Amino acid sequence: MNAQHVAAVTLFGLGVAVVVLTALGSLRVHRPEDRLHFLTPATALGTPLIGLGLAIVNGWSLTTAQIVIVCLLIMITGPVLSSAAVRVAGMREGSVSRESPE
Repeated sequence: MNAQHVAAVTLFGLGVAVVVLTALGSLRVHRPEDRLHFLTPATALGTPLIGLGLAIVNGWSLTTAQIVIVCLLIMITGPVLSSAAVRVAGMREGSVSRESPE
């Protein structure tokens, strides 16, 4: 086992731990808005760690490029989609008006 493999397994393990802990945390809260807050660490931290670990193991190839692109898309769109989902949930509850923000 070389240092490259150890680094890849460590990054992958940390990413999986972040995703599992955020999933377990989201089970403890009841409101959809609170559950969506637990999604942010999974998309902003867990996904890049897993993707980086996979990229190190695979070396640079077309597969690695696809992994990197998917990770970037998840990192960029995850927080935006969470924000939009919380807004829709707030509008359904009546706590956010349809006209805000103006």
